[in-house]
Amino acid sequence: MLQEEELIEGCRKGNRAFQKALYDRYCRKMMVVCLRYAKSTPEAEDILQEGFIKVFAGIENFRKESKLETWITRIMVNTALNHQRKKLYLFPMVDVEEIDLPEDEISISGINLTQLLELIQSLPQGCQIVFNLFAIEGYSHKEIAEQLGISEGTSKSQFARAKALLQKKLSKESAYYHKYGEAKV
Repeated sequence: MLQEEELIEGCRKGNRAFQKALYDRYCRKMMVVCLRYAKSTPEAEDILQEGFIKVFAGIENFRKESKLETWITRIMVNTALNHQRKKLYLFPMVDVEEIDLPEDEISISGINLTQLLELIQSLPQGCQIVFNLFAIEGYSHKEIAEQLGISEGTSKSQFARAKALLQKKLSKESAYYHKYGEAKV
C-alpha cells in the first residue's frame, strides 16, 4: 500500500496510477459524505465525481497542514454545498418558528447506518444541509449562515426542524421495531 506522501507526489505529477490509487483509497468514505448531502445515490455519485476532479486539480495546493483525508472531505462537503446551492433557488430556506422538541430521548436500536442515511436524505433540502453541517460536520450556526448566505436564526430553525422531523421518523421506526423486531425505513 502506498504511503500518503507517495500518493500526493504521484498525483501532483499527474500520474494516473497514483490518482487511481488515491481514488480507490478514499472513494468509499467520501461517498458516505456525499450521500449525506444528496437526495439519491446518482446525485451523490455526481458530487463524488465532481469532488475528485477538484481534488486532482487542486492537489498542488494541499499544504499538509491537515491529513489528506480531512482535506479531501472538506472538498467533498464544499462540492456538495455548491451542488445544493444551485438547487436552493427552487426550495429557499425560510425562518420557521422554533419547534418544541420532546425532552425524552428516542432509542434507535435496530436502525443501521444505511437506514439512518435514508432518513437524513428524506429531510427537506434546507433542513438536510443544515443538519449535516451542524450535527455531522461540526460547523457553528454562524459558519453555516456565512457559507449558505442565510441568517444565523434560519440556520438554527432549520436545524430544529430537521431534528424534530428526524425524531418523528425515528419514533415511527422505533414503534415498528418494537412491534415487528426490525427497522423499516
